[in-house]
Amino acid sequence: MNITLHINGCDHQVDIPPAERLIETLRRLGMKSVKFGCGEGTCGACTVIVDGKARLSCLTLTAQMQGRKITTLEGIGTIDKLHPLQRAFLDEGAVQCGYCTPGMILSSKALLDDNAAPGEDEIRRALDGNRCRCTGYVAIINAVKRAAEQLRNAETRRRRGNQD
Repeated sequence: MNITLHINGCDHQVDIPPAERLIETLRRLGMKSVKFGCGEGTCGACTVIVDGKARLSCLTLTAQMQGRKITTLEGIGTIDKLHPLQRAFLDEGAVQCGYCTPGMILSSKALLDDNAAPGEDEIRRALDGNRCRCTGYVAIINAVKRAAEQLRNAETRRRRGNQD
């Protein structure tokens, strides 16, 4: 089956078996931030953003993604210009081994794209499907709060710049 996927702002023509999962396709295309964890949708290591919503790529058929906008960690920042969430996770020590970090960051990004000022309970709910075995969630929640504040401040500065 030949389809076009829109991943991180670029179109990719892919030939896939009908039952191929999105995680398999993304990793084959070089998106190594998408991690295989449980394969059952309980750990969140494979989280990506599809049309603005966090989604588990291990439970998603690639064939369902034609015409959808897919974002992986590779699509939100670079080593030279980290996304505020990536920077906040590093600054708050919320990375530990790092295996779950891409999924945590993408779940957090989907939240912050929808709600610029989430409370702690909203952050916890957004991260409920992401599991980390290396750390408590205090640093992770603090990182999301920090990034939310930085993103709000950047938006305020952008608006002020447009008013001049």
